[in-house]
Amino acid sequence: MLAIGRLLKIMNQPAPTAKRPAALGFIFITIFIDVLGLGIIIPVLPKLLMMLGNINNSTATQYSGYLTFAYASMQFLFSPILGNLSDKYGRRPILLGSLLGFGIDYVFMAFAPTIWWLFVGRIIAGITGASNTTATAYIADVSTGENRAANFGLVGAATGLGFILGIGLGGYLGAIHIKMPFIIAAALALLNAVYGYFVLPESLKPENRRPFEWKGANPVVSLRRLGMFPAITGLVSAFTLVYIAQKAIESVLPFFLVEKFNWSLNSISSLGIFIGALLITIQGFLIRIIIPKIGQERSIVSGLLFYGVGLALIAFASKGWMMYLYMIPYCLGGISGPALQGIITSQVPANEQGGLQGALTSLVSVTTIIGPLLMTSLFSHFTNRNLSAIYFPGAPYLAGAVLMFISTIIAVRNFKKGSLLADKKSA
Repeated sequence: MLAIGRLLKIMNQPAPTAKRPAALGFIFITIFIDVLGLGIIIPVLPKLLMMLGNINNSTATQYSGYLTFAYASMQFLFSPILGNLSDKYGRRPILLGSLLGFGIDYVFMAFAPTIWWLFVGRIIAGITGASNTTATAYIADVSTGENRAANFGLVGAATGLGFILGIGLGGYLGAIHIKMPFIIAAALALLNAVYGYFVLPESLKPENRRPFEWKGANPVVSLRRLGMFPAITGLVSAFTLVYIAQKAIESVLPFFLVEKFNWSLNSISSLGIFIGALLITIQGFLIRIIIPKIGQERSIVSGLLFYGVGLALIAFASKGWMMYLYMIPYCLGGISGPALQGIITSQVPANEQGGLQGALTSLVSVTTIIGPLLMTSLFSHFTNRNLSAIYFPGAPYLAGAVLMFISTIIAVRNFKKGSLLADKKSA
């Protein structure tokens, strides 16, 4: 632990004075690259697994699920550790160290000689990918009640854009060479680490720092920490269901498009780019208008309803072009995330933000373990005529819609209790 502390102090050498917009831009890029790495491997992973393991598509799908499990498990274990380290040493050294590790991981995966080396790479990615914890804590440090939700819109935009564009770019780059997506992602991560060293200022004031405690870095204890804030219990429950429901899109979409509409890899990539453009418009710009106008509570409820409607429509889509149309209400659901995050973080003291974000990221990691297994199992069952009398590829999306509507009910009941301390109209 002492050696880690020394390394973090070295990496925390002060950067030149930077304006806040530049710092927020860097955070946007950091989260974008983190999530890009997860999305970019989705379209190329089946082919890569079949090539490295000399296996068929069915077996490759099983390995894909195991790789997701390995990645999410490491995020679950290490997110609270990095979050608590950032509360002691500051956000800057954790972010830079995570970016450096992420870049090395992509180089590692690009040149993996066998399928088992991919597991090592995914484990490394799960550990270093927990920088999302510190990035969101950084935004909480520099945000106020007036712009908190809008700044968290950057997180939503970067997350959605990185994941969906990752799918799009992965398809196009993978068609050129199967390893190219990993090489591009490695270059972006390493260049961003160098750029951040020169422009990223520290956001956590010395008086707001706290000692590192291994008890607080325990992922189970970290999750239990959420219980210290009863005002947000209902919203955290809604948060959990939302992330599980979203795995219907994140884990199943390429398989659904091939199964239902026989789309090519390039067609899937084109839809990914379209969705990315929607997310930029909605979460990067529209949110800054909508949330101040209707308030955080209404933004949350409206967004969850949009999510549910979008997933239900996708479940019953009968033509390929409908996917473009139905993704619009689904992406509009993104207005709920920043408002939800804004209210939750407003209930927690400044010196607990790293721990809170670590707990929330651990929670997301749990949903990443549960969600993909649930959604891919539903898809597999209802597309296998030997197992099910009902052929319904849209089953995961219908299940996701149900979860979204349940989360809406939970959020509404939480607001009716009137227990939140945040300014409900702030954004």
